[in-house]
Amino acid sequence: MQSPPQLAQKFINWFLKEELAEEVLGDLEEKYYRKLKETSVTKAKLNYWFQVLNYLRPFALKKYRSNSNNFIMINNYYKVAWRHIAKEKFYSFINISGLAVGIASCIFIAFYVLNELSYDQYHENLDRTYRVLQGFKANEDLDTPPVPEEYRFWGNAPIGPALKEEIPEIEHFCRFTPGHSKLIKVNDELYNEDGVVFGDSTAFKVFSWKVIAGNPDLALTEPNSIVLTESQAKKYFGNEDAMGKIVTYNQTVECKVTAIMEDVPLNSQFRFDAIISMKTFYNERPAIFDSWGYVDFYNYITLKENTTIEAIKPRITDVVEKYTADWEQSKFYADVEPMDGSYLNSVAKRQAGKMGSISNLIIFSIIGAFILIIACINFINLSTARSLERAKEIGIRKVVGARQFSLVNQFLSEFFLLSLFAGVLAIAIVIVLAPNFFGLTGVEITSTDIFNIEFALTFVSGIAIIGLLAGFYPAFLLSKFQPSKVLKGNFKTGSSGVILRKGLVTFQFILTIALIIGTTTIYNQLKFLQNHDLGFSKEQVLVMEFGFDTQVQLNIEALKNEFGNDPDVTEVSASRAVPGNFLPNAGTLIENKAGEMEPHSPTIYEIDPDFIPFYDIKMLSGRPFSYDYYSDSTEALMINMAAVKLWGYTDPEEVIGKKFSQWGKEGKVIGVVDDFNYKSLHSEVEPLSLRYEPFSMAKFSLKINTDDVFQTIQRLESKWKTLIPQRPFTYYFLDDNFDQQYRADNQFAQLFASFAILAIIIAFLGLFGLTTYTTTQRIKEIGIRKVLGASVQSIVLLLSKDLFKLLVIAFLIASPLAWFAMNKWLAGFAYQTSINAGIFIIAAIAISVIAFGTMSWQSVKAALQNPTNSLKNE
Repeated sequence: MQSPPQLAQKFINWFLKEELAEEVLGDLEEKYYRKLKETSVTKAKLNYWFQVLNYLRPFALKKYRSNSNNFIMINNYYKVAWRHIAKEKFYSFINISGLAVGIASCIFIAFYVLNELSYDQYHENLDRTYRVLQGFKANEDLDTPPVPEEYRFWGNAPIGPALKEEIPEIEHFCRFTPGHSKLIKVNDELYNEDGVVFGDSTAFKVFSWKVIAGNPDLALTEPNSIVLTESQAKKYFGNEDAMGKIVTYNQTVECKVTAIMEDVPLNSQFRFDAIISMKTFYNERPAIFDSWGYVDFYNYITLKENTTIEAIKPRITDVVEKYTADWEQSKFYADVEPMDGSYLNSVAKRQAGKMGSISNLIIFSIIGAFILIIACINFINLSTARSLERAKEIGIRKVVGARQFSLVNQFLSEFFLLSLFAGVLAIAIVIVLAPNFFGLTGVEITSTDIFNIEFALTFVSGIAIIGLLAGFYPAFLLSKFQPSKVLKGNFKTGSSGVILRKGLVTFQFILTIALIIGTTTIYNQLKFLQNHDLGFSKEQVLVMEFGFDTQVQLNIEALKNEFGNDPDVTEVSASRAVPGNFLPNAGTLIENKAGEMEPHSPTIYEIDPDFIPFYDIKMLSGRPFSYDYYSDSTEALMINMAAVKLWGYTDPEEVIGKKFSQWGKEGKVIGVVDDFNYKSLHSEVEPLSLRYEPFSMAKFSLKINTDDVFQTIQRLESKWKTLIPQRPFTYYFLDDNFDQQYRADNQFAQLFASFAILAIIIAFLGLFGLTTYTTTQRIKEIGIRKVLGASVQSIVLLLSKDLFKLLVIAFLIASPLAWFAMNKWLAGFAYQTSINAGIFIIAAIAISVIAFGTMSWQSVKAALQNPTNSLKNE
């Protein structure tokens, strides 16, 4: 059993009265072991430390006496510090508020980063669970495995059972299907669900999702069984007990609720609302469970204890070659990657859920460090700017016997006190802004997250470190003042201190300029994405889903006419998918220049003849599908320009009339469309095939021309209920849905801009401190210059000269660094804006306006001051 932390025991033995030690240590040990039974070792040790620190009270301290000089001295330090803070209210407010905003920003960033790092960490078998990746190559380089970016997590069904059978070290495999749109019926209510998946019976052995009713080992073993999440059970059955109730899937398949589980945690990459047993899916389509070429599954494996993945990796290749040995002109590959960290690190295509970005976490961590450094520099500058005001106090203290060590302690006490006030204010800011932060990032910060032992210890340690970092230099500087010079009135601070302060402010400017350039680049890129010509029209397009409903497919043209008769609907088309949707790949052979049938696997759109004109997709060669050619639904194929190049052609005219074979159809290529961005601009346009397939349709696209969208949708819903009563009315606007692909980018931009603005505000508080300091030091010089006839403009110019030099130096350093960093960020987009000179000009103008505007407040005030007042005091 883990013993109490030895360092904590040594610490309490060091400060605790000897007569209390035995009893207190015994009590602490008893509490520690009791806590150990209730919670983790880490929490028990943290609690032990908390209890130890709780004894840092006067009655328990060694050598403590009521008249102890040390106690009186410490008490005096904090009393003087408090009086000074209260006396200088304005400067104290600036110091505390700047540091508080910096600490609050760091707390928000820390919660965001920790939340991203926590994805899937709650699974008990995480260190033994791996995701199976699948790759495919055709025609060439068959002996060279795909690079990691060419693998997909989305794959076939038989590989999981094959690996389990051939490799004894694999304890479990588990497969899920994606949450494609499914029609669910419960008590005569219809639901169109995207979160209902098929899953193997081993789901609760591989993953640590908590089942609150039912037997997790048996819940998914039988066909026609379904497990609901708690929220989904409440949605279907309210407060009734859902166990044993019937949920009808796909209008005919009745599934019995065999278990209720807690909702899948938000920090899970793969999320769902319900699991139907995989055997139910097998009974519907048994053939695909033996097909190594059909992909629609996510595969996980869990290794047995004391097994390493390196030991079985070579055997995975052997298994794959055994089952796909008969493949000709193409080859199947498989690999595995740890589930731990896959949310942030996986580069495979077709993921099971949303993905995080490790580069974004690094950027935010750097920004957090920037903000804290800027806040500390601000703190130092403001403190040193006020040092002259305390010179006489220090001189007198030294004359009456104060040593440098005691003065350093006194000033550090003041800075610790300021840091503590800033920390408390930062907590208040975090609590107040937590709902806004949740709305922006989806990361929830509750009172439990803040008021606990771990956070308290981290917070106290952080405050102590910040107080030490920010206060050490000012405390050391102030304590070095020479009493003889100070009291004679000819005291001046050294040039080294001035150089350091200017260096710190220049560093602040470097960070600020870099953040301005970064923010401008990010917004330019998002604007570029929004305005980029996608090659198709997505405005005013309403999409209505009918989920492959057979009755709709049989009457599809009649239904299109009915919806097209609405006065506000100008065009109607039907398709399996629309731009922005998930598309399957299709093994396709097309005749190449050599006259051979060459295999590749382009993505596939199944559309009707109205689709091409509806979306204004440009034809490059040949013709689109037409109702005038009956053979178009059986013997015709269209491809895009990227597919033309994939098959070795350069001119789209060359591929027209070439033979093709795809998914049981054979015929000729009749048309080539221009490359349109049917997916996000993060990736290049991939090779695409299009075919007219009336019985694979799942969506209507309607072009609407009206200002009263609400009334139009109400009419369409009413007509839908009459024409398609067996399906719920589900719709969305294409532009909104397509832009969802940039949701993570928009969130990143908003977070980056928010923290950049905070950093800039804090940085210019530092500039205010420097301005105060320089004008205070030069007040006598300004008075003499005014007596000799200097104008206000010339004095302001004189005071601004140094600032201009600092800005030029900072700009020259920050510009190339920011350019390099943002080019790295833009590399994640296939289509990207350029970092042009305008961005640097904007940054230069912005920093100059803010900097000189901030400084002018002090310099103009000094230049307008009556010189007799300044000279009288010298």
